[in-house]
Amino acid sequence: MSDATLNSVKQDPDDFAVQIADQIKTFIVAVTEVSKVEEPEEAVPVLLLQVSQLLLAGGRLGAYEDIVPDERYEPDLGAEPDTDGLRERFAALLEPIDVYSEVFDPYEPRKAPVPARISDDLADLVTDLRHGLAHYEEDRTTEALWWWQFSYFSNWGSTASATLRALQSLIAHIRLNQPLQELDGLDTDTETLDDDLAEEAGRVMAEEIAGPLGLRPVQ
Repeated sequence: MSDATLNSVKQDPDDFAVQIADQIKTFIVAVTEVSKVEEPEEAVPVLLLQVSQLLLAGGRLGAYEDIVPDERYEPDLGAEPDTDGLRERFAALLEPIDVYSEVFDPYEPRKAPVPARISDDLADLVTDLRHGLAHYEEDRTTEALWWWQFSYFSNWGSTASATLRALQSLIAHIRLNQPLQELDGLDTDTETLDDDLAEEAGRVMAEEIAGPLGLRPVQ
């Protein structure tokens, strides 16, 4: 293992916390601003970049040594900031492409895909990340790092990975001129049979999405 790799795993906690906090703040600010744009073509490429950068921070947290909080019980942070507005803005902005199908655990055999929403994912990511940021801004650096690392493994890491796959797949289908199938009936509010999921992840054609996104397929 190289010195650079070892340094990333055993970096000074204070320096590490500053770097992770900066990456997380950048993500929250960027995603909040993207939610205010009016057209999908302004949003999707930026979201792809920001979620990719966030997962770099997550990978660093995952590779870092186990972080143990200073106190046995987590200090009370008060009410969590509301992300419903963010969720609703993204749901409206991404409406044609918001719902996608996801397999939660690739190591769990024959697990059926389930419907998910990019808008829900982004709001959930911001909620998890803000929670740790609240500790960080109160100078509870170890608590912040512990929360970001723990929630990376337990929640936001898999959520960000799923969102990234959805965004990357969307752009890849369009750039490669591969039609996307329509998601008729596939929604997060309904239960479906396993056999129906393949059919319901159905017919939204690439040209219908490529136009609004301003992307050109490969000739």
